[in-house]
Formats: sequence, structure tokens, C-alpha cells
Amino acid sequence: MAGPQWTKKTFKLNTGADIPVIGLGTWQSKPNQVRDAVKVALQKGYRHIDTALAYGNEAEVGQGIKDSGVPRDQIWVTTKLDNTWHHRVEDGINSSLKDLDMDYVDLYLVHWPSSTDPSDLKKHLPDWDFIKTWQEMQKLPATGKVRNIGISNFDITNLQKLLNDPSCKIVPAVNQIELHPNNPSFKLVEYCKSKGIHCTGYSCLGSTDSPLYKDKTLLALAEQKQKTPQQLLLLWGLQHGWSVIPKSVTKERIEKNFEIDGLELTSEEVEKLDGLPDRFKVCGDAWLPIRVFHGGDE
Repeated sequence: MAGPQWTKKTFKLNTGADIPVIGLGTWQSKPNQVRDAVKVALQKGYRHIDTALAYGNEAEVGQGIKDSGVPRDQIWVTTKLDNTWHHRVEDGINSSLKDLDMDYVDLYLVHWPSSTDPSDLKKHLPDWDFIKTWQEMQKLPATGKVRNIGISNFDITNLQKLLNDPSCKIVPAVNQIELHPNNPSFKLVEYCKSKGIHCTGYSCLGSTDSPLYKDKTLLALAEQKQKTPQQLLLLWGLQHGWSVIPKSVTKERIEKNFEIDGLELTSEEVEKLDGLPDRFKVCGDAWLPIRVFHGGDE
């Protein structure tokens, strides 16, 4: 019997929208590489591209989409509001749409729960926070510039703060968070699920030079199944019920990461990866003016 056709699958969001389960991540992709990566991915069959104002590559992403020849309405595009733009949400989305050269994005996320002072990145704005940011975000779907709104890097503590605030009328459609077997965050995922919030896993391959690629359990499993460790990490996330956005600028890897149709881990194999003992985060919060990760998400 043929296994799941992952590349055709979508997850339904609380808005009724369908997000493709696998997308291309573009964080840390160097200039001039992103345009080609996006084109290669879309021509391979990807239909979900993830970017952000903070990545500085939205214009290239937009060019790559045009180069691909795939119609805009067949592609899910996610971008994000940068920390120093929290008090200027409308300006933020307008800037992204201008660079992407698009009329709308499918998903717009608050990138981090930190309203950073643009004049001093070590400071948080004294009179603003992510609650106020979300009040502004909630105005966007009615403008037609944004189809769905969500958040990123919100832990349980900050999510509770947001959802319990009386001004929160729209529950975020998505929480994009770091998810891999060395940062599994099962409690956070479960909490999101209980509130109808879909999770997307970033750094789902553990990012560049990841310690995961030295993990004997993962390497042995990849050898046994004759698949790449990356393919197994993607299956692990998908079978847990979150979408994944593996980043690569290498044609061969972009294509290989998408060749997972018919593949499935057994429940025992999923449990093996669940049980990997090492812990590391690709993205901490030390660089932000405030702490955003409070523990207790695993």
C-alpha cells in the first residue's frame, strides 16, 4: 500500500485555510542564492514559501516566485513583522508587500514577542508590547493584504498572556516555533492544539552544522531505511502534526527534502526520535531586550 502523499497534503487552519505541510525556509540564505532556491523549490513542486522582513530577502523571494512560472494563487507565502516595526504594523505589511511585489500574503506573523526600540535594539519600547501589536494585526485580514494572521516564537507563558487579554478577538492561526528532536516542545505544541492554533516547525533540520547529524540513533535509522537524516526529521515533524519549512539553497537538497511521498516512520521509530536525549536551541532569546522563553514548553 502506498504511504502518505505528503507533498499534496495540507493542514486546515482555524480560519478554514489550507496550509501546505512542507515549505521552503529562507532564513540565513545568502543574497543571490534565495531567488534561485525559491525557483528550484517551486518547480520541484513546493507550494509554500516562508520569508520575513528581518531576513532582508523578500524582494529576492518575490523574484524567485515570478521566475518559477507558478501562478501566485497556487503558492502559500508567509512573511513576518519585524520586532522594530511592532508599533507600525500597517507600514510593516506594506513594506513586505512592496518588496515581495504582491497584493497579499497568505500568512503574516508577529516574528517575536518583543517590541524592540528601533533607535536602540537593546531596549524594549516603553509604551508598547505584543498585546498592542496583536490589536493592530487583527485589523489586517479586513484589508485584503493578509489572508491569515499568526505569531512566531511564542511560548506557553506569552501565549496565555495574549489569549487571555480581552482585546484578543482573533485566535492566531499559526505559531511558528523551533521544532526538532533536540527541541521538541511537546507541551507547547499540545497547548497550541488545545487552542486551535497550528504549529509550523522552523529549524526542523536542526539548522546548519546541527549536532543532530552526529546523533547515532538518527544516523543508524537513516542508514537502515536508506533515507537521508533530513527526510527522517521532516517525517518526524509531519507525523506529529505540524508543518515543516526546511531551509536549503542547494538544488539537490531542496529536491531531496521534497522526495518524501510514500515514506512513513513506524510508531517505534517516531518514539526513538522523541527520546533523543540531547537538547539545543538554534534560536535563543539572549539577543533580545527582553526574555521571551520562560521554560516549561517541553
